[in-house]
Amino acid sequence: MTWSVTEAMERTGVLHNGHFLLTSGKHSKQYMQCAQLLQYPTEAEEAGKAIAELFTDYEIDVVVGPALGGVIIAHEVARALGVRCLFAERKEGIMEMRRGFSVEPGERVLVVEDVVTTGGSVKEVITLLEEQNANVVAVGSIVDRTGGNKPFTVPFRAVQPVEIETFEAEDCPLCAAGSVPVKPGSRTNK
Repeated sequence: MTWSVTEAMERTGVLHNGHFLLTSGKHSKQYMQCAQLLQYPTEAEEAGKAIAELFTDYEIDVVVGPALGGVIIAHEVARALGVRCLFAERKEGIMEMRRGFSVEPGERVLVVEDVVTTGGSVKEVITLLEEQNANVVAVGSIVDRTGGNKPFTVPFRAVQPVEIETFEAEDCPLCAAGSVPVKPGSRTNK
């Protein structure tokens, strides 16, 4: 039996239905929590292999993920590629390389995230890496929620595109019906 990201997301309960306030400030009837999939080591390993397969035509020296959502999947992609894995994390709202992590000038970096919607965290990581003179060659993710937008100046590949309808808060039909959104995820809206 071959591994399918769609089946794995279904099996592990990644997609939630309700009324959600997203990090972008928009509202949605659905929310994806890839941590539900990544909590299972075998599923995480397979997702990492699936992303790594998208980048076999690249020479990657190191994989970097933004904390928190990108840590596990970046590790699994790095393992599948046989390279180092680092992560960037926020300190006082600013993305930094901490814990003694660093990249060498010219190292070829693949930035990996679990879900890319606007690409905000990934862009912060790319900027951080470029400030250290790393060569960011591409971005990978399990899920592409960009709706076909191209949020990065480097190539972006994902295992699975997913369309989820979003609404501006003032146009949200759920709010109009009296529902109050909940804020899921690991980041708060600034």
